Formats: sequence, C-alpha cells, structure tokens
Amino acid sequence: LDGFGVLDYLNAKKMCKDLTTIILTNVDEVETEIRGLESGAVDYIRKPLNSDSLLKRVQVHTRLIRAQREIIKHNELLEHRVRERTAQLELSRNIMVDALIGLLEMRDAESSNHCRRTQWMIRALGYELMRNSEYGDQIDEEWINYVFKTAPLHDVGKVGILDYILRKPGKLTVDEFEVMKTHVQIGVDALHKSLKQYGSERFVQVGLQLIRDHHEHFDGHGYPYGRSGQDISLEGRMMAVVDVYDALAHERIYKKALSHQEALKIIKEESGKHFDPVVVNAFINIEDEIIKITEKFKVFD
Repeated sequence: LDGFGVLDYLNAKKMCKDLTTIILTNVDEVETEIRGLESGAVDYIRKPLNSDSLLKRVQVHTRLIRAQREIIKHNELLEHRVRERTAQLELSRNIMVDALIGLLEMRDAESSNHCRRTQWMIRALGYELMRNSEYGDQIDEEWINYVFKTAPLHDVGKVGILDYILRKPGKLTVDEFEVMKTHVQIGVDALHKSLKQYGSERFVQVGLQLIRDHHEHFDGHGYPYGRSGQDISLEGRMMAVVDVYDALAHERIYKKALSHQEALKIIKEESGKHFDPVVVNAFINIEDEIIKITEKFKVFD
C-alpha cells in the first residue's frame, strides 16, 4: 500500500480518530496535500526531511494531543459534576414535594390517592397531547416530567384551610366556599417564594402555573382570576380535567363516587365550558389508561 492506501485502511477500520498521522512525501501538488488532509492526516511534510524540523513538528502535535486529552478529561469531570448537581437538585425537589404532600395528607386523608392518581393521569394526558394534538409543538418530555413531578402540589394550599371547612361532610355555604377557594392563592404564594429564590427555573414555573390555573374554566367562569381559553396555562387546563374526573369518580366526605362512565359523561358535557375541548378529546383517547391508573391506586383507598 502507498500512504493513501494506509489512510484508507485506517479509516475503514475507524482507527484514524485515535491516531495522529503526518504525511511525509516528495510530491509537490496541492491536490495531493488536500487529499491527505481529507483522509485524516493532520500535517504534511515534504522531503528532503530536516530531522530537527520533523522533531519539532512531532513535538507540536504531541502537545496538541495532550491538550486535547486534558480538555476531554476536564469536560468529562464537568459533566460528572453537572450530573451530580442535577441529581442532588432533583432529590431536593422530590423531598420538598413529598414533604408538602405529606403535610397535606395529614390534614386531608383523601388527598393521598387523589394526588397519585392525578399525577399519573396528567402524565398520560401530556404524552397523548404531545403525540396527537395541535398542542404537540408546545410539549416536550422535560415539560411532561415537570408537570408529573409538580402535579401533586395542585392542592397544597389546602394546608391553610380550616378543618371545619376542609373536612365538612355536607355542602359548603357560600361563605365557606369563598374560604375554600383561597387555597389556590395560598399555594401560589408558597411557590412564588421558590420562584424568587430560583429565578426563572422551569420546574418552579410549571408548578406555579399548575397550582394557579387548575380551577380556571375555559369559558372564563372559574377562579381565582377568571382566565379563559389560551390565557389559562396548558398545565392548568390539563389538571382541571384530571382533577375533576378523579373527584367525580371517587368518594369524598361530602359525596358518593360516580361510575367511570358517569364521570366521563360530565367531562364531555363540560367540553368548551369548564374544559379545553382539545384536552378533553385527548383525555377520552386515553380512557383505557385512566381506568388502569384508577384501578392501580384503588388498593390504597
């Protein structure tokens, strides 16, 4: 083989990336030089050779190799530290969320399974919207993961509601319902403190919008801000559907449970009024998944 044959062989064996190749030749043609460099060589030296010059070239490339290896090693170390820091941050988030949900469960025993079910329902709903809806370009897996992780916080503000209202077995009075509605603002205020600490951190923003908007109605008749349509965050519109469905399909201290079909019928009837029609259609499409999630967590009831 000539030199180019050797380079072709090394390229075929995918070995060039691990080698630093210098071409030594007595051919004085630009095309030949370009061909050699394109084949993976890093330098081109014409004969007759000067040994001191050749040694200097080799030393230069040796230093470059060492520098490249140091950069690679440094980048690997940085990536390792970033992964460690990310893992620590995620652990801290999970601990914070679990602690808040544990606090809520102490106040309201019904919240435990409701949080688990709605968390998995909204995850399934997010993937369906990403795959098969006009909202697909607004959604990515990272966002779905943040919605999944923060969904249990949607009712965290209920820790600030008095027991006689939170656990009342009958229908709330108008005044009591006004107090109950303040749980949204209580939750928003709690997340706002985190937002000030972490700036525009996407995880906190998703959680904040989910808490803020999950009682807003698509037609503008919800609370606490009376937002409507696309002015309501997508995570809020999603949580509105799964939150109401789960409340309808399960027994509460103040009501009996409806069947799956009865609850789904109400969801359909409220499409375009309480709920975003696109989100409702996606929810209907994953009906079988919703049933499986409900059955999976029923054992904890």
